[in-house]
Amino acid sequence: MPQKPERLFGRDTEWTDLADFVASPLQGATLGLVYGRRRQGKTLMLELLAQQTGGFLFGATQQTEAQNLADLGAAYAAYRGLRQPLAFGSWREAIDELLRLGEDRPTPLVIDEFPYLVSATPALPSYLQQALSPLGYAKQHTQTRLILCGSALTTMAQLLSGGAPLRGRAVMELVVRPFRFREAAAFWGADHDPELAFRLHALLGGTPAYLEMSGGSGPAGLADFDRWIQRRLLNPASAMFREGALLLREEPSITDPTSYSATLSAISAGNHRRSEIASALGRPSSALAHLLSGLQDIGLIEQIDDALRGKRSVFRVAEPVVRLHQLLIRRHEAELIAGRADRVWRANAHTIDSKIYGAHFEDLARQWCFEHAEPDTLGGTATSVRPTELPCQEHRRGHELDVVVLESTSFSADRVTAIGEVKSTEAPVDTPQLERLEHLRGLLPSAKVGTLPKLLLFSRSGFSADLTRLADKRPDVELVDLKRLYAGA
Repeated sequence: MPQKPERLFGRDTEWTDLADFVASPLQGATLGLVYGRRRQGKTLMLELLAQQTGGFLFGATQQTEAQNLADLGAAYAAYRGLRQPLAFGSWREAIDELLRLGEDRPTPLVIDEFPYLVSATPALPSYLQQALSPLGYAKQHTQTRLILCGSALTTMAQLLSGGAPLRGRAVMELVVRPFRFREAAAFWGADHDPELAFRLHALLGGTPAYLEMSGGSGPAGLADFDRWIQRRLLNPASAMFREGALLLREEPSITDPTSYSATLSAISAGNHRRSEIASALGRPSSALAHLLSGLQDIGLIEQIDDALRGKRSVFRVAEPVVRLHQLLIRRHEAELIAGRADRVWRANAHTIDSKIYGAHFEDLARQWCFEHAEPDTLGGTATSVRPTELPCQEHRRGHELDVVVLESTSFSADRVTAIGEVKSTEAPVDTPQLERLEHLRGLLPSAKVGTLPKLLLFSRSGFSADLTRLADKRPDVELVDLKRLYAGA
């Protein structure tokens, strides 16, 4: 099995899946799909895989069928050591030849940017279906490991959906996602400073290419952070300046970028429920379905169901760069182009704290519970972690609850094992926040049945001495600061 190269940061799970697929001793050609948003490092990973295994990789471009066939013939001839390019007369001919690569041993055949080929030749998936038929030559006499890669998410996902020609033909469907928050901290070299790591992730997320697009290095420390942001993210000369808009416009399935951008703007501004989004857009809720589903399909927003009332849900922006663009860059583009990044950054400090840092800290708190917290911390095993709103007769209104940890079992209803409050304020969290959380625990439907859920308090600015002493004496209370979020359980 090929070893992961040192040059490839992270991606341990993805590399293992690819290596297993390529090295499989299974007789017969096999098909795998690799896809994800642009700039996640898919091509680099596949290039390294091809190098290590002696495989062939062809990168398609946006051009005609004849031009891509000509480029393929030249690349394949170079791979085989031929002096003259091969002249493929059709895709059927090219596919039959390429699938012979694995006649002697398992050999990867990687076609990158496959959606470009499908755009020029819509019948291409059908040609591959025929070439990979159970009684065809490739299945009977080769061990070719065909990998189709692409960044057009809807096109790639549809290759295996419903009645698509390749439905049932693939044995691997690998989605390459951005780094998780702890991995991103290490990638940026900020894992020694949780506050710096948090701010970077809140603004840039976990897309690997953003490091290079931001000049190849992050801020030296918190003292350099504001200046670095102004130079690398809010500077019209930076590659990152228009990235938040390009993520939407480069997806082929988005035919009305203006409406989708308006939807993103509404959600970024804090309108998370369907009715709130509709009100912000001035549209009926029934007219939002295609906009919300389209943004979900391309990974720019995420729908989160209510922890206790499944039919209620909220929508959040899943890509921090998009949120930054909608809240800051798009609204102040003229000023930024005029060189006033310092003024824009300072004048919008409240928006950054509440709409970006505050919202992002809640997201990371839920991720931490699901991915890193020990069962002892949560009072059980987290099956899901979601927010909710609890009705309160005493205060005659609903109380938002940031974190509800649920544990599912096979033979009983889901159990709430912990609830949590998330604070991104400058002041340390004190005992009133714990008292509020205790009040909310008493509003839970299961509050009077069985063991009470644990209480989790998350704070970017730490905790008061009084709260720390109190929590030390109470096994039902857990305090989670940034240091624990990034390194603890």
